[in-house]
Amino acid sequence: MSTHTLSVLVENKPGVLTRVAALFARRGFNINSLAVGPTEHPEISRITAVVDVEDLPLEQVTKQLNKLINVLKVVELDGGDGSVQRDLLLVKVGANAASRSQVTQIADLFRAHIVDVAADSLVIEATGTDSKLNALMTLLEPFGIRELVKSGTVGIGRGGKSITDRSRERAVR
Repeated sequence: MSTHTLSVLVENKPGVLTRVAALFARRGFNINSLAVGPTEHPEISRITAVVDVEDLPLEQVTKQLNKLINVLKVVELDGGDGSVQRDLLLVKVGANAASRSQVTQIADLFRAHIVDVAADSLVIEATGTDSKLNALMTLLEPFGIRELVKSGTVGIGRGGKSITDRSRERAVR
């Protein structure tokens, strides 16, 4: 099985996410990551789903997604140079006075930001690919990871073309 990232434009209406997720569940596909949010048009939302699936079943699911009433467009984001894909990580790391500078240096190496400071911990915010965030976590582990939250993958195609341009006409009707 291979990992695929789908960007699904949908009408911003209640129940749409449930129908999309149910379609994956009926087909027995595992959703590794799911992120949903508004687009530049308030009547359209974007669902970014990362799924493990073979190529042929993915084509079938894409066709079934396109048949759903509130789905406007489905695009597979290629993992290479055709798109930008990122995850967000918030991690609370143990950091006393002696180790605080080391943790801060590691965060700086990964262009991460310290967003909260307490006497015995730091909260670090980092964005990047899954491999970059995993590398950061590996370096922070010796200091004691107290808590972490990771978002689903979000992605957007490179270049000047927008997938929402023509989809908005359909959503407004």
